[in-house]
Amino acid sequence: MITAPQAGVTTYATPTDTQILITRVVDAPRHIVFSAWTNPKHVPQWLLGPEGWTMPVCEIDLRVGGAWRYVWRKAGGQELAMGGIYKEVSPPERVVSTERWGPEWPETINTLVLIERGSQTIITLTVTYPSKAARDAAMQTGMKDGMDQSFAHLDRVLKTLATAAPPGR
Repeated sequence: MITAPQAGVTTYATPTDTQILITRVVDAPRHIVFSAWTNPKHVPQWLLGPEGWTMPVCEIDLRVGGAWRYVWRKAGGQELAMGGIYKEVSPPERVVSTERWGPEWPETINTLVLIERGSQTIITLTVTYPSKAARDAAMQTGMKDGMDQSFAHLDRVLKTLATAAPPGR
């Protein structure tokens, strides 16, 4: 059983030498969280990290073997891109994909699991790196701050989506 934090709090753990486990509880049913996480209409509204960034490119081919690609842009024109391939897609509970930020970063395997608990959903994201050194380098990038800010945006998007959703799905 996963011990989850309270809603709105993100926890980070390193269960193995090559993994980062990110956990967050959100106040929305699992099917809405899955949509927010996988629908290109919703992802650019919340996966933004620090203030001042937008996501002008959000491509998602949500099927095994399908690709995804995100490009973020800062007001001054600076861009960051990442992408990957879907290895497993099991709506509305699980997505496994690769992720690569660029040639300087190794490819990771990201496993998203959504567990419904009453009217809330426990989000667990396990990021698996090829080595401890790669995992530790990622932890030093400010990743946590960016993820915390994105999750705060996600909370707002989920509230809007849950309000707009018809009762019972």
